[in-house]
Amino acid sequence: MTDIPTAPPSDTPDVPLEIGGQRFRSRLLVGTGKYRDNLQMAQAIEASGADVVTVAVRRVDLDRTKEEGVLYHLPANRYFLLANTAGCYTADEAIRYARLAREAGFNEFIKLEVIGDKQTLLPDTDGLLTATRTLVKEGFQVLAYTNDDLITALRLEEAGCAAVMPLASPIGSGLGLLNPYSIRTIKSRLTVPVIVDAGVGTASDACLTMEQGVDGILMNTALAEATDPVLMAWAMRNAVEAGRAAWRAGRMPRREIAVPSSPTAGMLR
Repeated sequence: MTDIPTAPPSDTPDVPLEIGGQRFRSRLLVGTGKYRDNLQMAQAIEASGADVVTVAVRRVDLDRTKEEGVLYHLPANRYFLLANTAGCYTADEAIRYARLAREAGFNEFIKLEVIGDKQTLLPDTDGLLTATRTLVKEGFQVLAYTNDDLITALRLEEAGCAAVMPLASPIGSGLGLLNPYSIRTIKSRLTVPVIVDAGVGTASDACLTMEQGVDGILMNTALAEATDPVLMAWAMRNAVEAGRAAWRAGRMPRREIAVPSSPTAGMLR
């Protein structure tokens, strides 16, 4: 029996994901919310193969010594913990919680969220840009959650973001990638990493998203609300890798006519 290769064959090995001077093996980033319990969370994160794990500063106990807390189950020597400002609706709120995260012992990286609407959870772009400029001046490496809008993405890069994180579809919706063109356009115009955040619901969504050429995907609800979060985490891990490999390989051109898969020259008559 032929052994199945553990890594895709290629004459040119893939480069690691690099954000703000930090390198990561996995292009899948995961969150910690909505799981049934901490054991399930830890098992799903392990199955995902993720290096980067986000933690909502406003919603978790920052005491790492308490077994009932999230941080107790995320050893710092295994995961790169990325604090986020989830639940913040103003620039001032987001700035305050970013500072709190750093004081609590997190690194200088912050996933910045400034929500503008409670129903859709879409970002407040003005507040996002204001908070970004302030935090960058204070030495933070800002990864900004934003709309799938090119102009906002460009402004965030100009403001000094270490990565820009456009949504695939609204947070927690599971609708998948609604506008591949916008995501491809953002990726083609920015020089900082583009990490798609929010809306990926299943493995096919993750694969399609990575096929747009983006640098990675952040997800939470797709794992935590799956019937089997651990199995879904494994599926997402493979889907992200497959989508990345497919983008690197270069897909065949789309055509509106059929083309024979076998050559016609030299056929027996």
